[in-house]
Amino acid sequence: MRIGEILAAKPSSGVVTIGRDASVRELLAVLAEHNIGACVVSDDGEGLDGIVSERDVVRRLHADPAVLDQPVAAIMTSQVTTCATGDTLDQVMAQMTEGRFRHLPVVTDGALVGVISIGDLVKHRIEELSFERDQLESYVHQV
Repeated sequence: MRIGEILAAKPSSGVVTIGRDASVRELLAVLAEHNIGACVVSDDGEGLDGIVSERDVVRRLHADPAVLDQPVAAIMTSQVTTCATGDTLDQVMAQMTEGRFRHLPVVTDGALVGVISIGDLVKHRIEELSFERDQLESYVHQV
C-alpha cells in the first residue's frame, strides 16, 4: 500500500498548521482542538517551515516552564523529514522507526499534501493483515 492511498482514506480535514511566531500556549490549544499530536509549522499555511509535537513541548516544559510564552520557532524541528505519496507503508514505517518520530509530513512536488501518523500506518497494516487472515481462513475452509 502506498502513502497516497492511506491519505485518501483519512477524513479530509486538511493539514493543521501554525505560524512560527505563535506561542507554545497557542500551539497547545491547536493540538487539543484538533486532537492531534503534532502540528506543521507554516507561516503561509502551505509551506513546510518545521514541525512541532507534544513531545517537543513536554521536553522543553520540564526544563523551563516559561516556554509556554515563547514562540513555536523556539522548540520546533526545522530540518523536517518528509515522505511522498508514492512511498510504501513499509518504507515509511521503517523511516519513522529509524528516526524515532510519530508524525511525517507528506510532500508532493514540493507541496505539503498531508501528515501521516504512526497510528495511521498501524491501522492500515492491521487492516491488511486481517484481510489476509480472512482470505487464508476462507481458502482453508474451502479445501
